[in-house]
Amino acid sequence: MVLLVTEQQADRPMPTVTVPQIPAAMREARLHGIRSVKIFAESTRRDATGEISLVPDALMARAVRAARDAEPDLAVMTETCLCSYTDSGLCYITDVHGRPDIPATIDVTARQAVAHAAAGADIVGPASMVLGTTQGARTSLNDEGLSSVSVMPHVIFWSSLYDGFRRTMGATPKAGVDREFQINPGKPEQFIDAALQLVQDGADMLLLEPAMFTADVLTRLKQHTRAPLFPFSVSGEYTALTSLDAKTGRRDVRRLIELFTMLKRAGADASVTYAALDIARQLNG
Repeated sequence: MVLLVTEQQADRPMPTVTVPQIPAAMREARLHGIRSVKIFAESTRRDATGEISLVPDALMARAVRAARDAEPDLAVMTETCLCSYTDSGLCYITDVHGRPDIPATIDVTARQAVAHAAAGADIVGPASMVLGTTQGARTSLNDEGLSSVSVMPHVIFWSSLYDGFRRTMGATPKAGVDREFQINPGKPEQFIDAALQLVQDGADMLLLEPAMFTADVLTRLKQHTRAPLFPFSVSGEYTALTSLDAKTGRRDVRRLIELFTMLKRAGADASVTYAALDIARQLNG
């Protein structure tokens, strides 16, 4: 299950929750047999460094604590990224010339991972695809005595399917859509190489996205790694493959169920989706 956490409810492209609404969502998830939740959180305060994400009362930390306190047996996963914290909307820090500052990005991402783990996260997810962020997160967690916390980096084909998420979370780069470190969808070999490098860097599992475009690389990765593989059905898939019945208020998720069935055949260990509760309600009758 995926939760987009915002400070206040507002009319946004994707459904969101506030921190006080998290316990009810967690309780329903448990009742329907969902075993984990992945949390994305925005910030209304932003700067050039993204370090606002590290303060003890950051929205992500409060969201993680609320989820952990509500249902301690459910695994809590986080996105460890900077796009919702930088004033540029970029997933990485830039230097004075506007170029990616790799060491600074690794440093802040690693400290983010520790902050999320300290709040109660079981799995942290470096999402920028900046080389070194996964290794930095793993090393920092180990140094802080948090070796039991897993690292699940995102492996991403660039796609227009992220637009709904970016608009919802205020994560659209000011200079336009940025694909600096994401992978051209016409280069599957590069995707596979990047995924295997992340495993070497300390990844315990991998989040592959967008889900509907990963079946081929998923099948091939299963031949090369034992790391669990989780396709992530992103915001554009949620909006394109589901519809809301105005009369009943129920969401039709049949096409997503078909997608996840296919991905399971391809080797997915599980799928991550915004529609988890809707799917669970349908499957459980």
